[in-house]
Amino acid sequence: MATVTDATLKQPAGRPAKRFRLTWPWMLIILAGALCLVSLVRLITGADDITSVGQVSAALRLAVPIGLAGLGGLWSERAGVVNIGLEGMMILGTWFGAWAGYQWGPWTGVAFGIIGGILGGLLHAVATVTFGVNHIVSGVAINILALGATKYLSKFTFQESGGSAKQSPSIERIDTVTLPGLSDWMKTLNGKHWFLVSDIAGFAGGVVTGISLLTILAIALIPATWYLLWRTPFGLRLRSCGENPHAAESLGVNVYKYKYVAVIVSGALAGLGGYFLADAAGIYQEGQTGNRGYIGLATMIFGNWLPGGTALGALLFGYTDSLNVRSGGDNVHALLLLLVILLALAVVWQLYKRKPVPAVFTAVVAALLLWWYLATDQVPSQFVAMAPYVTTIVVLALFSKRLRMPKADGLPYRKGEG
Repeated sequence: MATVTDATLKQPAGRPAKRFRLTWPWMLIILAGALCLVSLVRLITGADDITSVGQVSAALRLAVPIGLAGLGGLWSERAGVVNIGLEGMMILGTWFGAWAGYQWGPWTGVAFGIIGGILGGLLHAVATVTFGVNHIVSGVAINILALGATKYLSKFTFQESGGSAKQSPSIERIDTVTLPGLSDWMKTLNGKHWFLVSDIAGFAGGVVTGISLLTILAIALIPATWYLLWRTPFGLRLRSCGENPHAAESLGVNVYKYKYVAVIVSGALAGLGGYFLADAAGIYQEGQTGNRGYIGLATMIFGNWLPGGTALGALLFGYTDSLNVRSGGDNVHALLLLLVILLALAVVWQLYKRKPVPAVFTAVVAALLLWWYLATDQVPSQFVAMAPYVTTIVVLALFSKRLRMPKADGLPYRKGEG
């Protein structure tokens, strides 16, 4: 006769075991481990630039617009609205911000960049929330509309003001901040090339050297988003609209209002990310966003619809992209060894979990990469350009089973139909 124990009360039959959650302490442990591995690879390969102050500064600069787009997607999808239109909203933010920026100054450009993104977000909200248009169709339409509208507007604005149909006149850039004493000290430590200490100095130096005020604002938006959505009644109501809007409606929540607010904030963040690109270049150019809206959406998924995870995804993409921008194949070749080590650790983990088939497959891939690393001195330039996108695809493939989107994300909602 079966007996009932405390264990069976705590874990009923048929209920899956509690899944591992990526909390802040675990994220810090993972970051520390990754930094140790990168430092070890740097010492072995001699590729000192992979953790230099300049490399980290470039990575942060490239990560900001992607991270802002990812945060925008997070706001929208937490309320149950899929926002494929982030790319179009970034385009509108870039164009409107540049148009205002060259006439009235950079901070006016910031305001108009946000307004441009809001216009795209409002259009998406009207289409999806009010009229029930398919979210994917609406987002793609906004991307196409934004691209066409900015091309048309550029012909009789920028072209008549000293620019051309494809680019604006020069824009005054927003001020950057450098902490003189700390910055110089970090550069000195980074130049010593010591294990771990110099790498930490490189990352710290990249944060305190030539950082834009817009970058500081973008970083501040990460904890602000977490606090608003997870620690306030407003955030609880908004997230309930993405999990079970009919239950939220039964509790008196105005679901339409919260969806509108979320999508408009999403557009504002994407528009700010768009203007950041124009400010970094000092000019607006056609095609300037470079599909970063889509990459922002991918980083949001990689981050499991959480602000911290989205930021990590944006930093990962920004770092791999900065390798291409700064030094090309040498650093990417060095990081092949890092990938081999990570795959070796994955093999050990899979064997521990008694998954022999995935372990064998991973071991074969690791062996091929090790052969590639030993047989060559440099990675082809084409692969270097592909590295950020390949990294995104690989990361999403590896972590897809651990992701959980809001339950009502993308589902149509009509008041009273629950």
